Amino acid sequence: MEVRIAADWKELLQPEFDKPYFEELIRFVKAEYATQRIYPRGSNIFRAFDKCPFERLKVVVIGQDPYHGPGQANGLCFSVAPGVPFPPSLQNIFKEVADDTGTPVPASGDLDRWAEQGVLLLNSVLTVREHQAASHAGRGWETFTDAVVRTINERREGIVYMLWGSYAQRKGAIADPMRNCILKAVHPSPLSVYRGFFGCRHFSQANAYLAAHGQEPIRW
Repeated sequence: MEVRIAADWKELLQPEFDKPYFEELIRFVKAEYATQRIYPRGSNIFRAFDKCPFERLKVVVIGQDPYHGPGQANGLCFSVAPGVPFPPSLQNIFKEVADDTGTPVPASGDLDRWAEQGVLLLNSVLTVREHQAASHAGRGWETFTDAVVRTINERREGIVYMLWGSYAQRKGAIADPMRNCILKAVHPSPLSVYRGFFGCRHFSQANAYLAAHGQEPIRW
């Protein structure tokens, strides 16, 4: 299984890669790829880190696990490859971006453009079986991604955390609200979006915070 990850992340996270739980996790994931249809493809498992090096990090968005439909997951939470129809949560994210910032809804749901500006689009679980949501939960990915959030909190400040839904909020509780900007709302799924995601204005708030701290705002 090919692992592509930015060099600065690799150095920071090497202690996790060397732990027994991670070695066991990788054995499990390799066996799954060998016997099941798993998303995203192996070369994209760590793509969120590859597209957003640690040195460029400004914003953290936390998702749960990858999309489990064919051709959807591309290694960035909420993102899909060009040409793939927008899943409902992504449609709602783009609607809020448009309402909040005036940025038109884009033609592509590929969020590489956000990642390359410093937005870490981090799923808590990095792999999933086709059509089986949360099928790789509880295997060790959560321990790894907790370590990612902890590493960011220990080594950086002035980071914007966008925590949508109770799951993301629990995971993001590691982050120090005194040294960072913590933005919370319900999840953008159709089940909850009208209970406070629409109108949350997280994207303009994030940019206002970044600008106030001498950082270039994100072109959402």
